[in-house]
Amino acid sequence: MRLEDTKFIVTGGASGLGRHYAYRLAEAGGQVVAGDVNEAALASLEAEAKDLRGKIHTKKLDVSNEAEVSAFVDFAHEAMGGLNGLVNNAGILRDGLLVKKDRTTGAITKLSAAQWQSVIDVNLTGATFMVRDVVAKMATSGEKGVIVNISSIARHGNRGQSNYSAAKSALATNTKTWALEFAPFGIRVGCVAPGMVETPMTQGMNPKAKEALVAAIPVGRIGVPEDLWLAVRFVIECEYFNGRTIDVDGGLAM
Repeated sequence: MRLEDTKFIVTGGASGLGRHYAYRLAEAGGQVVAGDVNEAALASLEAEAKDLRGKIHTKKLDVSNEAEVSAFVDFAHEAMGGLNGLVNNAGILRDGLLVKKDRTTGAITKLSAAQWQSVIDVNLTGATFMVRDVVAKMATSGEKGVIVNISSIARHGNRGQSNYSAAKSALATNTKTWALEFAPFGIRVGCVAPGMVETPMTQGMNPKAKEALVAAIPVGRIGVPEDLWLAVRFVIECEYFNGRTIDVDGGLAM
């Protein structure tokens, strides 16, 4: 698929990697509908992109709300005059050990149900419903295209991220499942798994923990959004890529 032909939804599009993907697609001449819970950041993205070759439309989106997902997909299809892809990027972190012993009191605490469920609701259930509704809309309209899931190298397992790792692992696994299911509709599914990347999410990490992780990256630096965009672009443009996940992590093993 040529970038200038894209009519894509980008979830989590107001900041970080999602904002970069949306901007790059519109810069190449494509149309984008960016969704996010942060309406102010969406407005700034739309203003920033006003002189690009393509166009960025924006609308508030909470992917954990099934009705909102359905309405958003309808809006996107109408706003762009069609729909041929999704960058399934929205995600949150609510890290914590599943079971933890307090160093001072010795008390044993557990990961709360709220911590677990909030991440599953956004990173897995919401991501899945986005794929479901986008593909249903494309299939109904007879439009071919590509889904780009955004997983994480944490899908291989990472201390303190039972919820996040479970969701991102499932998303990578379902990339293969959905590639098989959607083939009759002419829809490919690929996945990109970022490692450590400089975004607002990683900027909020404990500085010492972040420094230790960066030191373990063989290429000697943290990633930047453009590194991930190159992989997303490959999935979109390469018509023979399907059902696989690309790790973009500088060689980091978690």
